[in-house]
This record gives sequence, C-alpha cells and structure tokens, in this order.
Amino acid sequence: METGSRGTGRAKRSVRERAVVGLSGGPEGQLLVRRAARILAGSEGAELHAVHVRMSRAGGGSQAELDRQRALVERLGGSYHSVGGTDVAATLADFARGIGATQIVVGVPWHGRLPLLRRGVGARLPRLAAGIDVHLVGHGQGPASKAVPRPRSPLGRGRLIAGFVLAVLLPVLLQFLLGLFEHGHFATDMLVQLSGTIAVALVGGLWPAVLAAVLSSAVVNLSAVHPVGTLGISDPENVLALLIFLAVAIAVSLVVGLSARRSREADAAGAEAAALGELSRSTLAQHYTVDEFMERIREYFQSQGAGLYVLRQAGGNPDNPDGLDGGDNPDGPATSDNPAGARQAGARQAGALAGDSASGRWRLAASAGKPAPEPSGNDVIEPLDPEHTLALSGRPFSQEERHLLAAFGAHLLALLQREQLRASQRDIVRLAEGNRMRTSILRAVSHDLRTPLAGIKLAVSSLRQDAVQFPPEVEAELLATIEDYTDRLDVLVGNLLDMSRLTADSVTPLIQPTYWTDAVGDALRGLPAEGVRVDLPDNLPPVDADPGMLERVIANIVENALKYAGPEVVITGSATGMGSATVDGSPAGELRIIDHGRGIPADQVLSMFRPFQRLDDKPAGTGIGLGLAVAKGFTDAMGGRLAAEETPGGGLTMVIKLPLSTGA
Repeated sequence: METGSRGTGRAKRSVRERAVVGLSGGPEGQLLVRRAARILAGSEGAELHAVHVRMSRAGGGSQAELDRQRALVERLGGSYHSVGGTDVAATLADFARGIGATQIVVGVPWHGRLPLLRRGVGARLPRLAAGIDVHLVGHGQGPASKAVPRPRSPLGRGRLIAGFVLAVLLPVLLQFLLGLFEHGHFATDMLVQLSGTIAVALVGGLWPAVLAAVLSSAVVNLSAVHPVGTLGISDPENVLALLIFLAVAIAVSLVVGLSARRSREADAAGAEAAALGELSRSTLAQHYTVDEFMERIREYFQSQGAGLYVLRQAGGNPDNPDGLDGGDNPDGPATSDNPAGARQAGARQAGALAGDSASGRWRLAASAGKPAPEPSGNDVIEPLDPEHTLALSGRPFSQEERHLLAAFGAHLLALLQREQLRASQRDIVRLAEGNRMRTSILRAVSHDLRTPLAGIKLAVSSLRQDAVQFPPEVEAELLATIEDYTDRLDVLVGNLLDMSRLTADSVTPLIQPTYWTDAVGDALRGLPAEGVRVDLPDNLPPVDADPGMLERVIANIVENALKYAGPEVVITGSATGMGSATVDGSPAGELRIIDHGRGIPADQVLSMFRPFQRLDDKPAGTGIGLGLAVAKGFTDAMGGRLAAEETPGGGLTMVIKLPLSTGA
C-alpha cells in the first residue's frame, strides 16, 4: 500500500527530486530502498537519502542489516545517514525539510488484511511532513512497534488521560460490583478500592492516583462507613484507615513516576552508548577527514551548521595556524593527564566566546552546513582544547545531548591530532628521503664524477706542456676526450639537479600539445644516429606534455638502452582510446623504445626506476643510475605513465603513455 500527502507547499518544492527512506534496521529496509529508487527513476539529478534514526530504546534494528542496507544505498548512488532523535516521525520530517526532500518512503507493517497505522510513524508522518509526498509501503515484517521503535516519555499523554478516566469510573464501578455481593466488612471495601487505586497509579501516575484515592475514599465513606449515605465518620479508626488508604495510593504513584524517570534515563544512556559504539566502530573502520566528520556531527545532531574554530594566535607561528602545540595556559596543556588544566582552559575559552565573539579572535577551520564566521552566544559551544572549539547552531541542546557532543568533540580532537601526526610523518619521510638523496649524491660525486674530471684534467695538462709537441691527430684526440667528458659531466649534473627537484616536489610542467616526432627529434641530438631507428607512423596526434621534460625522458631512455643493450634501438608509436593505451581511463598516445638486449628480470623491474640503480655488470664511471628515475619522475609529473615490458624474442621495451591532447 502507498499513500501520498501533499499540502500547500507543493508549488514551492524544488525541481530536483529528493527521496528520504526511513530505515528501522529491519529486513524491510531493502524493499523500501528499492521502492524509493523506482520512484526516482527517470528524474534527472534525483537524490536518494536513507535515514536511520538512532533511538534510545533497545530493539532499534540489526546493525548488520543496516550495514547491508547502507551498501545497497551506496550501490544505487544514494547516501546513508544516521541521526539521533527522540521521535522517529518528527526527526524524519525535520531531516526531509532540511534537505528539501520531495518524497518520504516509510514502511507500515501489515496485520492480516489491514496495515497497522495506530499512532505510529505512518499515521503521524503525513501531518508532520505537510508539503512532502509520503509513501507508506506495506510489509509483513511484524508489528509497528518492532518495525520502527516509538519513543516513550515517563508516562505519556495517553496514559495520563487513561489514568484520569479510570480514576473517575473505577471507584464507582468497583463499589457497584461490591454491592452485588453480601458482605459486611469495611476492610473488604477498602482493599478492593485500594487495588483499583493502585491500578490507576500504575496507569496514570501521581495525579490520577490522588484523584482515584479521593473518590474511592468518598465512595467507601458513603457506602460502607457509618453513618451510611453521608460523608460523616463516626469511628476515628475509619478516619485513620482512610488516611492510610490515601497515603498508600500516593506512595504507589510516586514509585511509578520514579520508575518511569529511571526508565527514561536508562533509555537516554542506552542511546548515548549506542551512538558512542557506532562512533567508535565507524571511526576505526573508516578514514574520515575533518570536513567529513564535521558533516557527520551536524547530521547526527540535526543542526543548521557546525563549525570548528581555531584561536587566532597574536604573534603566533604562521607555520602552525591550527595551534595544536598548545597556547598560553598557566595550568599546563589540557590533556587527560592534567584535568585541572583542561577545566581551566575550557572555562576561559567559554568565557571568551560568550564575552567577545565578534572580536575576530577565532578562525573557521572546518565546517558543515552554514555556520557563522565566528561562534556566538546563541550557538551550542563545546571547547576541545585551549586553541580549538566546536560550535553548533540552529537549536538548543539537552544535557544528555551535550554529554554526547563532548564525546564527538573528543573524537574530533583526536582526528585533528591524527592528521597532524600524518603531516609530521610525511615531513619526516620527505626529510629522510632528502637525506638519503644527499648521501647518494655525495657518493656519486666522490666516485662517478671523478672519472670524467680526471680525464679532463689529464688531457688539459698534456696540451699545456710546452716541452712536448703533439701531432695534430693526438691534439684532436685529446680535445675530443675533453669534449666527451664535459658532455658526460653535463648529463650527470643535469640528472642530479632534476632528481633533486623531483625529490623536493618542485617540478612544475608546462603542459601543451606536443608531437611525438618533434620530441623524438630533439631527444636524439647528440646520440649516435647509427644506433637508433625511428619508425613512427605518420600523422600521430599530439599529446599533452612539457616539451622539455618529454625530450629528457626520451633521451634518458634511449641513452640507457644504447649503453646497456645496444647496438640497435627501435622507436615506434601509436594512439588509440581503447585497450591498454589509456591513462586514468582517458585516450592516450603511446611511444615504445625497444631494445634486444638481455632484458631485466621481473623481480628487478620496480627497482630499475629507483635512483642510483645500475645494471650489475656495468662498472662505475658509466653513469650514476639516475636516467630512468628522472624519466619516470618527469613522466608522472606530466600525468603520464612509464612502464617496462619484455620484448618478444628477448630484450626490454620501455612504454611512455601520455594523454592525447584536446587542443587546449
């Protein structure tokens, strides 16, 4: 069964369809999600939101079932929400209005042929969500009280009304029934009326019980106390009995009220424990960012905006704007080891917020919804530490909600500290990599750069000798040696500088349309032409690349192939949007540099691209092992891919993939 409710707000609804599905944690949830997806089918830009209202009472559904329903919602392109509330219908209606929903889908259990509406969510939601279509989907998953748990106040309005009705009718009815039997004992009348008064107290609480006690006393006085028919009492013992009767009725009603309050407190504690359990489980299982966690806080407490504010440090450290290292706190840092410092810092922070919220002392560091630029006295404020505070706007909070907000705030502070630790870890790893790179550079300078320097010095010293006259061919050979060693030094120093830039993340490519033929032609200058064969197809489309970087990539790979594989290297290319010639799913151009050497073992392919790696049979002085590392770094910086494949028949094929240019 489905029914719709649309009020005067129909003309004002958003063009985009948004459906909210109320999940109870029962197996009917998947049916409701699929029904909502069918309702939204064909609507452009439609949004599906599944909402589970986290109630205080036990029996709020299976967490495993909710996890399965969350997975189904995400597969359908929707979003799952868990919110806290004390009234399922009101919370669903508020959530739907908050996101501008046009449809609400909830389940209604069937009993025989008729759905169980009663006073449950299905009966109240159309009235609370006026202006939104409400779809009631019948299912056979049990009674309404099990499908969607309803909140219970200490006694409830219904029980109070029933108590007053019983208080008026039950004394007269019981005395009428007693009159049908012959008895002459005043105690019998008192016991029967006391039983009725206790029943009224159990149903309605204090005030119906007091009314029942007074009316029962009057009825017994009129019917069984001498003189009969009047309110006068001749025997003092009867007066005492009536007073005891009234005291017992009041005592029982007080016990019922106390029990109801304890039940409400237990429900609130259960809700808080359930929320904290889900918070801990999801925090450990998922890697939330600060903004994602802020959105979760705003969503759970149904606030208009949630903001994380950071204290502006006067003359503070600009490199530490979040101020996680602590501030001017004479009581010490606000940690679990120093609760006094935490209390004093929180008190000072709350006072500063209440006294001068518009002074520009606070900076909005993370937000969800629509928070104010700075916290104000109208917000619900939760100080996290001396430098951070959490503020939620839109509605006041109960004391129980404030306790729960403190737990969310503790998780948020832990998340901030975790992100700072991750940033510190990244800095440490970068520093360690830099130190390793500097150590490797020093080793390279001390060994590999000495050989060309020694050759240049020897050749220059020989040419400068006045006592020896070299033949022209010897002088030419010495000059060629100087030129060759100088070129080698230029390549080595260039690779060192490029590797240093890559390690420091300071490479900024200038991307533009680049033709493979132009890049290959520039890269092969200075390399032996007889060792390279270029076999590029005509009219290859351009790729997006930095021409200078691409030239260095090709030159380093070809030089490496000639050095280690020789004597012939073949360069070919292709372009297609299908198959393997893609980069992140986009069409790409492909350049292959093929050699027929002995190849590289599969377990050494990854290490081949690391800095300062040389083939094991090559002696020092032939290079410092940076060519392929620089080539891969430049390729990645341009948004491409560099991979190594085995050449059919033996050898190694280096494959450069770059996105095809769109002409921009």
